[in-house]
Formats: sequence, C-alpha cells, structure tokens
Amino acid sequence: MRPVDPRLLKYASAARVFFAVGGVLALLQTAVVVAFSLLVTQLIVQAIAGASVAALAPLLAGLAGVVVLRFVLSWGSEVNSARGAAVVKSELRGRVLDAVTRLGPAWLGARNSTSVGVTVGPGLDALDTYFAKYLPQLVLTAIATPVLVLVIWSQDWISGLTVAVTLPLIPVFMILIGWATQSVQSKQWEKLGRLSTAFLDVVGGLATLKIFGRQHRQAARIRSVTDDYRSQTMKVLRVSFLSGFALELAASLSVALVAVSIGVRLIDGSLGLSVGLFVLLLAPEAFLPVRNVGAQFHAAADGVAAADDVFAILDAGDASAPAVGSSVPFSPSPPTSAGGVEVRGLGVRYGESVAFAALDARFPAGEVTAVTGASGSGKSSLVAALLGYVPASGEILVDGRAANADPVPRPWLSWAGQGAVLLPGTVAENVALGDPAPDEYLARDALDVVGGESIALATAVDPRGGGLSGGQAQRVAAARAVYRARRFDCAVVVFDEPTSALDESTEAAVIQALRSLADEGRAVVVVSHRPAVIAAADHEVLLDASRPGTHVSVSAPASRPVSSPPASEPASAATVAEPTVDGVGEQPGHPAVRS
Repeated sequence: MRPVDPRLLKYASAARVFFAVGGVLALLQTAVVVAFSLLVTQLIVQAIAGASVAALAPLLAGLAGVVVLRFVLSWGSEVNSARGAAVVKSELRGRVLDAVTRLGPAWLGARNSTSVGVTVGPGLDALDTYFAKYLPQLVLTAIATPVLVLVIWSQDWISGLTVAVTLPLIPVFMILIGWATQSVQSKQWEKLGRLSTAFLDVVGGLATLKIFGRQHRQAARIRSVTDDYRSQTMKVLRVSFLSGFALELAASLSVALVAVSIGVRLIDGSLGLSVGLFVLLLAPEAFLPVRNVGAQFHAAADGVAAADDVFAILDAGDASAPAVGSSVPFSPSPPTSAGGVEVRGLGVRYGESVAFAALDARFPAGEVTAVTGASGSGKSSLVAALLGYVPASGEILVDGRAANADPVPRPWLSWAGQGAVLLPGTVAENVALGDPAPDEYLARDALDVVGGESIALATAVDPRGGGLSGGQAQRVAAARAVYRARRFDCAVVVFDEPTSALDESTEAAVIQALRSLADEGRAVVVVSHRPAVIAAADHEVLLDASRPGTHVSVSAPASRPVSSPPASEPASAATVAEPTVDGVGEQPGHPAVRS
C-alpha cells in the first residue's frame, strides 16, 4: 500500500493545492518547534543562573507568542485538511461519473453496481480521515524530521548520529506492519461490499421473499455476512493495536538512548546544559511525526482501499477514451432524404465474446427501420455502439460524416432505452431532461404524441419511479426521446422496445410518433419484437444470433408485399430498388438483401 498514490495528483488537481499549502504549514510548524525548544531551554538555563523576572520577561513573551502561533498553524493545517478532503472527494466523484458515462452500461452491467455505489459513496467519505490525519502527518514527516535531525546534529553530533541510526527502525516496522495491514484491510473492504450487496438484494426482493416464505433464510444470510465482517474488523483492530505498540516502543527506546547519552555527558561535564536540554527537547519532536504517521495509517486504510477502487474505474475510463472520446463538436445540418446512419464493418466485442463483427447496415433518413432478432443476436450491442457506450471497431457515418469519436451524449442522437429510467422530480423535468432551458409547450406536445395525454407534467416522480405506472413511465421515456429530437434537431432517433409495456391503442400512438419523426426527415431506428411495430417500419434489419457478426438479413416488413426474385438469380442474392444495406449474398460479413 503506497503512502500516496500518484494517481491522486493526476485525477484530483485540488490535491496539489492541498500538498502545497500543507508543505508551507509543515515548514512553519517545524520552525515553531525549534523556536519553542530554544526559548524553553534559554528560560530554564537563565532561571537556574539566577536571572530576574524582568530579564526573563522577553523570553516569556516570546514563548507565549510561539505557543499561540503553534496553535494557529495547527488550526490552519486542520482547515487545509478538511477543505482538501471535501474538494478532492467532490472532484473524484465527478470524474467517476464521467468515467462511468464513457464506459457505458455494458461495463457497469458486468460489475456489481452496489459495490461501485459503496466505493463512490461511503468509500470516498473515508478519505476524510486520510486527508485530515494521515496525509498532514506524512507531509510533516517529510519536512520536519530531516530538518530536526540536522538541527540536533549541528548542536550535538553524537545525539544526531543516535537519532539518525534509530529513526529508520520505525519506517522498517511500518513497512512490515503495512503488508499485514493491507492484507486484512483488503479482506475487510471486500466483506463490506458483500454485506452491502446482500442487504440491498434482500431489500429489493423483500416482497417476493415474503410471498414465498424465504425471508427468514435471507435474514440468516445477512447475519452470517455481518458476523464475517465483524470478525474481519476485529482482526484489523488487533493488527492496529499491535502495530501501535511496536511503533511506540521503538520510538520510546530511541529517545531513551538519546536521553541516557545526554545525561551521562552532562554528569561528566563534556556537554553543556543549554545544548543538552535543547537536544533533549528536540529529540521527541523528531520522532513524533513518524509515530503519528504509523498511528494514523490504519485509520486511513479504508480511504486508501476505496481510492484504489476509484482509481481503477478512472483508469478504465481513460483507457476507453480513444474509442468514445471527444472530437470536434458536431454541428448538425438539416436531415435530408439522402442522409441517415450507416455502419460499415462495425464490430463490438466484450472480452473474448463477440456480439457481432464486420456489420454493414444503413438506416435512411426519413424512414423507420426496425431492428429485430432473437435474444443475444446483438441488438442491444448495436444500440450501445450508436450511443457510444461501448468501444466499437469499424465506421459509424451520420449524413456521410464519420461520427465514431463524437462526444457522449452524441448531439445528433436522441434515444429511449428499454428500461424507463426516471429521475426524482416532475414528469416535465424527466421529459426535458438535459435541456438547460426547458420548453414546457414542447414537453406537453411530446408527451401527447406518444399517447400520454392523461399524464400531467406536474406529476411527481420519486427516486424509484413511483407516481407512474409501468406503461406511463415508458411513455415518459419515449416522450423524452421525441422532445430531445425536436428540441435539438437530432438527425437520428433510437428506440429500444418502446411499446413492450403498452396496450394496443397506446402502441398505435407510439408507432404514429415514430412515423412523425421519420416524416420530419430523421432516421428512426427501433428495436422491437412487437409485430405491429415491425409491420409499420419501412425496413427491417434482422440480426442472426446463430452466426453473430457474420449474417444480417434486411427485408421489407411482413405487412408489405415481398416479390420473388427473378428466376435467373439465386434467391439469396435478390436485388431491391432502394437497398438499405450495401453488399450481396449471405457470405460472412455481408447481408442478404431482399425486397
């Protein structure tokens, strides 16, 4: 476990200010310690020599001033620590949210979302102790200890040599103890994540568990995980107490050696009282910062462990930046009938798993294209690639312009996901999500277009989507896509199963909304299994799950007449008047085109 992770300075610029201010305060605190020891030494020596109170008055006044200054500097250090912790936590949380946005739902879906939430929430809160106690002592150690050793050496080289030889013993003990602490602390952090996940799972499924009479078994599971966490916490405490004892013992013995040496030389007259007393006062101060670092090391271990997880997320986000990073801001041009979206050689893979490879397809402007296929055929991966949520090979062209590197959210794209994700607030705020200046009239119209006439814009939505039924929530999500498309003139609109929770009459309204968006000159892409939606589309892109990435069929919807190919041509290589996919034949990487 490194004392300071260099990534902290990389990802939190506020940490640099914290260290700079902390370094200045540590230097001033060191000077105050030296001045305090010198003034106390002079007071005692002159008092023993018989100096009057009047003669000692300037020294007493100076000592009082040094004490006040030391208090002020300590207060300033605490303020710097508290402010640094608050600003760094805020900066890291913001960066984590940006990283998760870049990584997308596919990355988050492969991980425990509760664990990520614990890391970003309570985990980063543990940085309070890390900044308030551990790092200030670490900075003070790096500055004060060398300075104090040099001052001691300049006054008495024997005492300086004793301190220089015994001082490294404490870091050695700290390294050995740190290895043991890292092991038990990582296990404790892992068990805390398991406990949080188990509790959230039980709360989320409590109604189902109650119905099937399994709630008592889950209570026993929570109790077991809690006991594991308690046992691991006790192991951490045992290591902490043992390490504290070892560090205190090493520091006390080192100071004792200096004191014995000074005492013997004072007795035989080889060392003056003023030098001996001054060195004796400084010796504990030289060891104190190192001792405090060891004492606070365990208190900060939770924050360090959480910070490691945060940095791992940020590193992953940086690694994905080239695939979904920023480029020149997109300036949308009015969609034309010749425009739309085209993918060439598009490929998406998750580790060793290939969703599809070398996919070629075109989604024309002014038309509705239905994307269909069995589960696992790559429909969601295609949508994620268009959204920029997954790294993808190949090309994505919008109105003939390469758009792979456009920023997320992509300004040319409006989208409604399969799950109706609503945020706390009103329906109006959810429909106009992302608009800095919401247009209430446009929001009302978007909601009406998708069959949400009965949903009031002022209806409150709680954090769990409460206040609306499942179908109403889905209509609000669809209205959000319509609103964004019209408000920001998006050239492409993507819907993922927009009618899965709707009845036939409401589904008809949504289908009409899709047609309206297409009639406005936009490319409308809709992923659906519903026959009515597929029948209403101008084109259908059928993804084949049995041959992922190597076979895509494109045809007219089932409701439209399908003509037989000429007898002179193979059935798999029929031509169409306006093909929606370039290529012929059912060869790997090429679609079969039918009309």
